[in-house]
Amino acid sequence: MFDSLNRVEISRAALRYNFRFCRARAGDAAVMAMVKTDGYGHGLVECARIFAGEGAAAFGVAEVAEGIALREAGLEQPVFVLAGLLPGMIPALLQYNLTPVVVDRLILPELSRQAQLSGGEIGLHLKVDAGMGRQGCLPAAVPGLVREIEALPALRLDGIMAHFPMTDDLDPANTRQVFDRFTGMIQDLADDVDIMLTGCCFHIANSGGLLRYSMTRLDMVRPGIALYGYYPEGEPGRTGAGPEALQPAMRFVTRIIQVRNVPAGTALGYGRTFTTGRATTLAVLPVGYANGYLRSLSNRAEVLVCGQRAPVVGRVSMNLTLVDVTDVEGPVEWGGEAVLLGRQGDETITADELASWMDTISYEVLCLFGNLNRRYYLD
Repeated sequence: MFDSLNRVEISRAALRYNFRFCRARAGDAAVMAMVKTDGYGHGLVECARIFAGEGAAAFGVAEVAEGIALREAGLEQPVFVLAGLLPGMIPALLQYNLTPVVVDRLILPELSRQAQLSGGEIGLHLKVDAGMGRQGCLPAAVPGLVREIEALPALRLDGIMAHFPMTDDLDPANTRQVFDRFTGMIQDLADDVDIMLTGCCFHIANSGGLLRYSMTRLDMVRPGIALYGYYPEGEPGRTGAGPEALQPAMRFVTRIIQVRNVPAGTALGYGRTFTTGRATTLAVLPVGYANGYLRSLSNRAEVLVCGQRAPVVGRVSMNLTLVDVTDVEGPVEWGGEAVLLGRQGDETITADELASWMDTISYEVLCLFGNLNRRYYLD
């Protein structure tokens, strides 16, 4: 069996370093390692095992299926299912001891009924909409929901959480406002004589909250992108971090399958969007949008060849990309390595840089590359 010419390399050492980096900044708060979406493209189970070895108190996944995969791999820490539930998922939730994150009252009666049938009790966390308008209950609905949870048999409220909408914003005013509203709501609940919050875990801090706003740590923090070596605000975060910056854990490499010379005036790729202005040496790479290297990188991105930057020319195809290596010093060889993401020699292309070329964010870059290509784990 032949391996693909395209490979995503994941550094276990970088993952361990990044977890320790986050752990050191969490204070007394527990760390829930976010491993959803296949560990942001780095591998769900492998990342969870690494983070568990470093002391992760819990894991965050998007779907029940991801939680089941962690349990079947032998992970015993609490696993939070964050992206919502439907009634048909409850049996698996109970069987695999997964923690539901509840966003409204609709699921509560069925959760209670099935938990009673199983002969046990299920602990849940309630998610509050802190200003994203995406998922969760409105703050005004929280007291009623808490009372309903406390009244229903076999349900136990173990925590209340929210999610910052703007921790990539370097202006702290918005984050401070969201945090104050969340903690004010908690205080109002604590002052309500009809509500018991004994042992309840409160958490709101994602990577941005953890790294930039120490007051947001509360009982638990939920780093995601930081565990994989990137900052929510992108390159400004790395620039301001100094020598102890997070370490990107992913490298995406391919091989040169042809080196060819074309004359000036040669049109390249679909749509002939680039025409050579001089005699040009091209490196042909067996990678394209099928591998997550999107068409938006056409005539914009750069690739590392022989430790030097070389521009992508012409449109990125499904499985092929052209790179102008005319100015690259050193032998550009058939079969040689080309780096799409990561370091080669003294040069580095980051996911933030790729994101700027793709008009997106580093999260999408990592998920695309990691989930569409075979991963190899190093060190």
